[in-house]
Amino acid sequence: MQCRLRTPFISILIAVFGLSVVHAEKLTLNARSRKPTQEGSPRFHTTNLPLSWKAEQTAIVVCDMWDKHWCPTSTERVGQMVPRMNEVITAARDRGVLIIHCPSDTLDFYKDTPQRKRAMAAVKVETKIPLKGWCHLDRSVEGDALPIDDSDGGCDCEESFTKNFRAWSRQHPGIEIADQDAITDSAEAFYLMKQRGVSNVIVMGVHLNMCVLGRPFSIRQMVQQGQNVVLMRDMTDTMYNPKMSPFVNHFTGTDLVVEHIEKYWCSSVLSTDIIGGEEFRFPADKRKHLVVLCAEREYRTHESLPKFAQEHLGDDFRVSYVWDDVNDTNNLPGIDVVADADLLLVSVRRRTLPPAQLKFVRDHVAAGKPLAGIRTASHAFCLRGKEPSEGLENWTEFDQQVFGGNYTNHHGDGPNTVVSEAPKSRESVIQLALDASKIVGHGSLYKVSPLANSATPLLFGTIPGADVEPIAWENRRADGGLSFYTSLGHIEDFGHPEFQKMLTQVLVQMTK
Repeated sequence: MQCRLRTPFISILIAVFGLSVVHAEKLTLNARSRKPTQEGSPRFHTTNLPLSWKAEQTAIVVCDMWDKHWCPTSTERVGQMVPRMNEVITAARDRGVLIIHCPSDTLDFYKDTPQRKRAMAAVKVETKIPLKGWCHLDRSVEGDALPIDDSDGGCDCEESFTKNFRAWSRQHPGIEIADQDAITDSAEAFYLMKQRGVSNVIVMGVHLNMCVLGRPFSIRQMVQQGQNVVLMRDMTDTMYNPKMSPFVNHFTGTDLVVEHIEKYWCSSVLSTDIIGGEEFRFPADKRKHLVVLCAEREYRTHESLPKFAQEHLGDDFRVSYVWDDVNDTNNLPGIDVVADADLLLVSVRRRTLPPAQLKFVRDHVAAGKPLAGIRTASHAFCLRGKEPSEGLENWTEFDQQVFGGNYTNHHGDGPNTVVSEAPKSRESVIQLALDASKIVGHGSLYKVSPLANSATPLLFGTIPGADVEPIAWENRRADGGLSFYTSLGHIEDFGHPEFQKMLTQVLVQMTK
C-alpha cells in the first residue's frame, strides 16, 4: 500500500489518533443539476450553480475502483481513469477533505491497516432510514427503470469469456491510500462521516448504474440520509453494452445515467473543480459535443429532435439540450453550455434573448465553429417588423450572416414540397449520399431566394405554381466557419428515413 510522507509529528498524530490537519479551506464546485421545464415534462433545464463547501466537512467516496474486473474493457477503462482520479484525491486530501476508499469485497486485503481500523472504530449512529447492504431502484423517485438496459451484465467486449466472477482482490494500486484515509465497504462510511462532522459527499468510481448508485456508502443511501451529495461525472463509468437498449455508444450510455442521477438524485461536478485543466475523457471516447437550442412550438422539434438524436447521433456526439423557459420564452436557461459546443444545432423561432445569453451564440459563430439550423432557425432571434422588449436583443442579420439565407416569408400550407438534389455548381464540404426524391417536405415552402454568394445549394424544393427554392444549403461564413441550413424540419419530415439520413450525414461531416 502506498503512503505519503509527512512530518514526524503529524504522522504520529495521524497514525495513533486518526487526526488530520485542520484546514479552513473551502471547495468551490460548479454543480450541474436538472429540473423539469414544467411539472410532468420529459424535458429538463440544465444549469450550473456554484457550491461552496468547507473542506473539513467534505468526504470523497471512492467506489469500487478495483484492481481487476471480470470484464476486460471495464478493467482497461478503470486503469485509464486512475491517474487523474489519484491526482484529484491527492489535491482534495491536501485541502482537508476526508478520503474514504470503498473497494467492496476486498477488505481482507486491508484488515490489519490503520485505515481499515479507523473505519471499523466509527461509532454506529441511528439513521433516519435504515442503511441497507444495497439500495435498489426507487421507482417512487426515479421511475420504472434506468435509461440503459444492463440486464446482460453490461460488458461491451467482443470476445467470449467467463463472466460474473470475483476478479478483484484490492483497490487499484495506482490510487494512493494515505495515512489519514479510511477503508470500508459498508455503513461504516456514514458512521465515520457523522463522527467527523462531514455533511458533504463527493462520489466517484464505478460502476455508475450499479455500485455508485446502490452501495451503502454511495449516492442513493447518502442522499436518503440527508447528506449533501454530488457525483464527479468525469470520474466514473458504466457497465453498459451498446448491443442493449437504447443501442447507443458506451459513453453515451454513461451520459444517460449521469443525466438520470442529475434529474432524480443529485448534482454532478467535474474533476476540473478540484485540479483545473480539462475534464477527463476516455481515450476511446471520440464523440464531439453537439448542443441543441430548441425554442419553438410550431413544428414540435422539442419532440422530434430528442428522438432523432438518441436513435442516430449517439455514436458520434455528446448531446446537450437547451430549452426555453415555459414562463418566459425569451429565456434559455443553461445556454452557457454553448461555450463548450463543437457544433451548435438551432431550432428556435422568433426569440429575442438577453444580450448575455445571445452572446454565447455570437461567440460560437465568431470563433469559426460550425452551426446548423433547421426550419425556423432562419428567423431564430428576431421579431417580425418590431423591436424587442427592454433588455432583450434582436439579431435581424442572423439569417444572412450565419446561413447566407434570405428568408422573407413562406408559401401557404397545402401541397407537400417535392425535393430534388441541387446541380453541382461548385465543390461543397457537405456531401449527401442519399436519394433526395424520397424526401418529402410537409411544412410550407419557405421563400429564401436569392442566397448569398457564399452559400452552396444542396437540395431544391418545388410546389405547384411557385418558383423553385433552395431548401438545404451550406454556407462558408465570413468568420471562416461552416453553416448548414434546411427549411425542412416539420415533425412529419423526421419520420422519413432519407431526411434522418441527410441530417445525420450533415452533422457528422460538419465536425470532421
